[in-house]
Amino acid sequence: MQPMKYLSSWLQQNANREHYLFSASDLRSLCLNLSDSAFKVLLSRMVHSGYLVRVCRGLYLYKKAIPPSGLLLFHAAAYLRSNHFNYLSLETVLSDAGVISQIPMNWISIMSSGRNNIVSCGEFGTIEFIHTNQKPADIMEQLSYDADCGLWRASIALAVRDMKATHRNCDLIDWDIVNEFI
Repeated sequence: MQPMKYLSSWLQQNANREHYLFSASDLRSLCLNLSDSAFKVLLSRMVHSGYLVRVCRGLYLYKKAIPPSGLLLFHAAAYLRSNHFNYLSLETVLSDAGVISQIPMNWISIMSSGRNNIVSCGEFGTIEFIHTNQKPADIMEQLSYDADCGLWRASIALAVRDMKATHRNCDLIDWDIVNEFI
């Protein structure tokens, strides 16, 4: 079977609303008989033909299986940093709680044991990873797991503490609301 037909058939049979993101290495493992250059051409053709959409460098989505929930950036972040300790924090958490008035559009901020990085996901938005030395055991009481996002979520108090620790602008914080949560 031709590689493009094989890969599109595999995606159609195996991708679903929980598993719609694939790294290049995930897809590469399905095409071991291709040279690296031939595999790159195959990925390019899959994107050009609309079978796959490039989310960011090395990460692709199978569009027919994408959930309508609008959580793609969160899922991509969890996938990209699956080998690190990560949690939603900063403006993302504070905006969701109504503590800051401005809503970051298509931008999520994540504290991570990995290095600082801003990942552009094109039309989908941007993921900002901010390095933290905090150990999970030290802050677990201030985290809750968000199953929809597939990530840990900071409490309001921890998000505010992270804002201060990372020297973020705290001018938009409604301190009356923060005091209700703390």
